[in-house]
Amino acid sequence: MSFDQIAILALIGAILVLFIWGRWRYDLIAFTALLAAVVIGLVEPMQAFIGFGHPAVVTVAAVLIISRALSNSGLIDLLAKGLDPAAERGESLHIGFIGGISALLSAFINNVGALALLMPVALKSAAKTKRTPGFILMPLAFASILGGTITLIGTPPNIIIANYRGQNGGEAFSMFDFTPVGAVVALVGLIFVAFLGWRLIPAARRAKAGDESLFEIEAYVTELSVPEESALLGKGRRQIESEFEKLEVEFVGLIRDHQRIHSATWRGRISAGDILVLEAAPDGIDKLVNAFGLELVGSGAEVSDDLKSDELALVEAVVSPVGMIENRTASGVRLRGRFGVNLLAVSRQGRPIRTRLHTMRLRAGDVLLLQGPVDQMPTVLGDIGCLPLAERDLRIGRPERAWLSLAVFVAAITFMSLGLVAAPIALGLAAMAMLFLNVASLREAYDSINWPVIILLGSMIPIGGALESSGATDLITATILGIGDGISPILVLTILLIVTMTLSDIVNNAATAVIMAPIALGLAERLEVNADAFLMAVAVGASCAFLTPIGHQNNTLILGPGGYRFGDYWRMGLPLEILITAVSIPMILWVWPLG
Repeated sequence: MSFDQIAILALIGAILVLFIWGRWRYDLIAFTALLAAVVIGLVEPMQAFIGFGHPAVVTVAAVLIISRALSNSGLIDLLAKGLDPAAERGESLHIGFIGGISALLSAFINNVGALALLMPVALKSAAKTKRTPGFILMPLAFASILGGTITLIGTPPNIIIANYRGQNGGEAFSMFDFTPVGAVVALVGLIFVAFLGWRLIPAARRAKAGDESLFEIEAYVTELSVPEESALLGKGRRQIESEFEKLEVEFVGLIRDHQRIHSATWRGRISAGDILVLEAAPDGIDKLVNAFGLELVGSGAEVSDDLKSDELALVEAVVSPVGMIENRTASGVRLRGRFGVNLLAVSRQGRPIRTRLHTMRLRAGDVLLLQGPVDQMPTVLGDIGCLPLAERDLRIGRPERAWLSLAVFVAAITFMSLGLVAAPIALGLAAMAMLFLNVASLREAYDSINWPVIILLGSMIPIGGALESSGATDLITATILGIGDGISPILVLTILLIVTMTLSDIVNNAATAVIMAPIALGLAERLEVNADAFLMAVAVGASCAFLTPIGHQNNTLILGPGGYRFGDYWRMGLPLEILITAVSIPMILWVWPLG
């Protein structure tokens, strides 16, 4: 092996290890690896950032903007409106109906966005049928992932594979080239999830009747009066917050002259007769009373209404992957000082946490109980990277604009399908048209773009190119074929699908597609068979990650709200991946023959 081959294989090995470890976010790892590749000499300096202008990157960004615009239009809410009747006809039809909607949406918009839109609706429907969130969320997430396999724009791996084919001697895959295989995979997978898969979820996560809320806030709310001799007299907000934090007590607000005052907006000092609204375990309250000479006024349900009013709201929201607050603390992002929001509790894998909230690092999938101004909460949740778990109202205020945005999207798909306009151009024009139509604002467009994924793709594409230019791809393919001398091309195709699917369970699916695409092409060339079949196997395998909560953002999002454990996913995910392998290989061979 040459130095370049050893270096690129070692670099990719290090990338995979760091991805699996999870100590640093994947975009930081990928960009650092790109710079390392330049320093080592694997990537030319003038080619280092060419990946950020790659058609796949532009296409992914455009799809995310279009997804946000279609969400704003309210058309998606109309699809979800008919869920309640299906929820009353049994578990399988309930899951099949909402899963079908999710899969359909995921074929045309970002599948993470489809899950985010339908999760509040699913939670409400599960509560109505006396089911826990764990009953519905994993099937919903898996259905969204399955739907992404249907079209070019359904998932980043499809976009990457389509463009990779176009840059290596062929014509890029078109919008519906993925449909014959993807639609069958999605349909068979959805049937499995709806009629059998959900029954494989541990009973503790799906069987018992649950509440719509993950938090029993009434048990932790207390009001304490400040007498004239209290040691708190004259202290300001920062002082009492510091004192309360030591006792693991959350200062929510105060009542003065029958007026509720939110702690984040209060700038005065404690006076005699003030009533403090606090959230803490009973032992913390006991310590506070003894330390500062406070007097108990009330607790429990009788005072919980003081946490909300016409101006204040209590909101449950899940931390999204790569959101601003992920892997940071509430104090670090200045949740109260900057955003005017109180963090009252955290639920991690279904277990509420109320101690040391402001110093604990929040993970993707954690559910937060937040209190803040009603009119500001939607904006705040978007800014900090959280998705609300309460059902939204229908937002169609101007139907003509909603239908116009749909017409723009359909026109873009039509031009792409007919080969009249390349995908990045058609989708870019559609995204710009929706901005000019004010279906989405410019700020919403920038916010909707998943910048860590963009950085990941822009960084990994040159590294993937170095894998080919160094000859490492030929080395890998020769090694694979040498191990099984005379092995059948169909068996090689199956192994490629399984390896890609397994890698996608532990590594971001876009990175998996970038790494596996040149290997697939190399295998096809060595075997002298149709490379399209091998590229399609990578597209399906990279998109279908069901074994772990880290393989796909959808799996991560449902971890907290569903109360799942790491080991819950494989119970439904493993048979689903086996089924997908059994279905997709014959379909690939039929649609894209090897000969």
